[in-house]
Amino acid sequence: MLDAAQAGETALLIAPTGGGKTLAGFLPSLVELFDRPQTGIHTLYVSPLKALGTDVARNLTAPVSEMALAVTVETRSGDTSQTRRARQKEHPPNILLTTPESLALLLSQTAAPDTFRDLRCIVVDEVHALAGTKRGDQLALCLARLATLAPAARRVGLSATVAYKDAIMAYIGCGGPVRLVEVPEGEPPQLEIRLSEDRVPWSGRMGLASAAVILDRIRAAGMTIVFVNTRAQGELLFQALWKLNEETLPIALHHGSLDIAQRRRVEAAMSRGDLRAVVATSSLDLGIDWGGVDQVIQVGAPKGVSRLLQRVGRSNHRMDVASRAILVPANRFEVLECEAAVQGVAARELDGDPPRPGGLDVLAQHILLMAAADPFLPDDLFAEITRAGPYSDLTRATFEDVLSFVEDGGYALAAYDRYRKLFRDAEGRVEIRSDRIARLARMNIGTIVEMPLLKVRLAGQRGGSLGELEESFATMLTPGDTFMFAGRLLRFQRIRETTVECLEGGKGEPMVPAYAGGKYPLTSNLAARVRAMLHDPASWSVFPGQVRDWLALQQERSTLPGPDDLLVEVFPRNGRWYTVAYCFEGRNAHQTLGMLLTRRMERAGLAPLGFVATDYVIAVWSANEPGDTATLFQEDMLGDDLEAWMAESSMLRRTFRNVAVIAGLVDRQQPGADRTRRQVTVNTDLIYDVLRRHQPDHILLRATRADAATGLTDVGRLAAMLARVQGKVRTVRLSRVSPLAVPVLLDIGREFVRNEEDEDALLAETEALVAEAKGEAEPSQEPMRVHPVHRANLAIMTRRDRRREAPPVAWSALNQSSRRP
Repeated sequence: MLDAAQAGETALLIAPTGGGKTLAGFLPSLVELFDRPQTGIHTLYVSPLKALGTDVARNLTAPVSEMALAVTVETRSGDTSQTRRARQKEHPPNILLTTPESLALLLSQTAAPDTFRDLRCIVVDEVHALAGTKRGDQLALCLARLATLAPAARRVGLSATVAYKDAIMAYIGCGGPVRLVEVPEGEPPQLEIRLSEDRVPWSGRMGLASAAVILDRIRAAGMTIVFVNTRAQGELLFQALWKLNEETLPIALHHGSLDIAQRRRVEAAMSRGDLRAVVATSSLDLGIDWGGVDQVIQVGAPKGVSRLLQRVGRSNHRMDVASRAILVPANRFEVLECEAAVQGVAARELDGDPPRPGGLDVLAQHILLMAAADPFLPDDLFAEITRAGPYSDLTRATFEDVLSFVEDGGYALAAYDRYRKLFRDAEGRVEIRSDRIARLARMNIGTIVEMPLLKVRLAGQRGGSLGELEESFATMLTPGDTFMFAGRLLRFQRIRETTVECLEGGKGEPMVPAYAGGKYPLTSNLAARVRAMLHDPASWSVFPGQVRDWLALQQERSTLPGPDDLLVEVFPRNGRWYTVAYCFEGRNAHQTLGMLLTRRMERAGLAPLGFVATDYVIAVWSANEPGDTATLFQEDMLGDDLEAWMAESSMLRRTFRNVAVIAGLVDRQQPGADRTRRQVTVNTDLIYDVLRRHQPDHILLRATRADAATGLTDVGRLAAMLARVQGKVRTVRLSRVSPLAVPVLLDIGREFVRNEEDEDALLAETEALVAEAKGEAEPSQEPMRVHPVHRANLAIMTRRDRRREAPPVAWSALNQSSRRP
């Protein structure tokens, strides 16, 4: 590693988790500082997590102190005190550990050229977690700026899991050559799958049925990290473990919504070895060196091989000791996914999406910050920006459009003085208009925009709200859609500022769960493995007996999905027709597909009533039987249908708000007071309407459409699936529900069981569906029972049905948070 990247060169070091790659990245710096001591910043370390920087600083300070090196090591993040920041400005440390946001702030200062004049090394840790994100776009622009300020500085990218090596090398390289350094694999990880002793659950995502199994494995080990996929799941599992924890083993909880002081206490207790287990989300995913972790337990399917490897590597953080992990699937489909993930790890088949082009809103923020630092010539800044990997294909015309927006807001907004932030001098240099604009730009640095909750109110009525909905769900609604909330059947009217306005009652069946809990979609590679395993009975020997019987019964009663086709089942139940498609493209893509399918079915006179989407399957129910199902899945649905739906829904409006905040059109923070979410929303809604009417090709509208296509809608993946299955749609018409469709039908109105009565009802419903699938009972004619739902994981929605009123349904939404008993 010492000669991997000489002065001005770049290296990408890929080392297995536990290979000491982070400290290896500092070895050349320590040697140089020992041979040639200097003042000022010699080495800059950037990581996606503040906690990771703190941990690396602790691990680096110890050997520096033991060797009595005259080297100073400090961190800089949003948590750094003003006193320390002022001291660092006067006396910068030799090694500075920071985050993309803090680096952007340092580069926006007029003193940036002096601050980084003696910079000799840049280390970017966990580079795979940054590339392809807006934070990564911001960092890439900062790296390009540093290449201008300190051209002799070498760059070192560090990662344990890189699926797209060429793309990551381009990201870290700033337009220059990159040397790839790959460390040989250490001991292969030891993986096993564990399930509850009693039964394999048909559906559900929390994995609470296996709490006793998880606690047994915690007892048998020294220190365990129990990874979950969502914060709500973490809260529920933590509570379930404590109910069984009669020995009061020290078990903690760690996720991003907790107070920072509490997270730091948990991290310190882990470092001291005071804990037996920590239930954590992705907040502990990355390379924090918890050397005392004996095992990792992944509750719920990992959703990707790379993600699983990253989490598995948190245990036995040494190359000569195998990492140990236990996978605990929450339902039968997750058993398939976990087995596919284990095979993917054995084959070292890394996955994930390749980095996308850089965001134009991030570029706008960067241009303003560079003007705050020093005047620039557009030619020079364009050349610098296009050295950044995500912006290497940026055209001059698009750059000029973004610069024009930052300068005066663009054609539609140029008349308003508040949007005029830059001017050009007689020589064509771009300068910032005032110190106040520069201060505001620095105060609003960053690309993370919090996803808010929206209040639900009855239109025309005074008084308090009924509660709050996640905005990601509310923006999917179009006027007339009905949903259940707080025990009421409501009809959506509109989103006004930060409020969802509704009326009582409505038409249609009020049930289409839209889970916000599934943060990570199933990766394409893992989905392909699952489809291949389903199609090959010879591979079923690794599954539990109950799962093998389930698949064999599906083969007998219907058929199984193929590796490249699309299986669609159509059957009657409860007086309606169900169309179930086994797409395996992830919940986001399925959610979009459901919206488009219901529009298409409505035009065809099928009277769609609703749909439910999981990571594996989408089920749509309608009043009339579908005919030629292949026509429903034609690629042209991504044309006019998609445009019409996105125009009707509030998705583009809300996506525009995030883009406008990042681009600096609206300032979230101002001296003396922060803007409320309501103020930000009102401003961006007004601007959105103005731009759509007067400048529809505005650069922020283009950025908004690009974000919507790659975010919640996952249009790219949906388009690939539709192209793959053209001419390969296999429709099977059945007289009753198939065994493979049982889990998705149970997901309709089922996620959280509060008491024994609810559990008994759910078990009875499961038994009825299974008996029906086996042919041991006639198809049910009774409406499906509705179960209480945990608010953080489930919201429900239907398409309109103008032909009949839906009967009122009792509904209970649990709003209380999980707490330790």
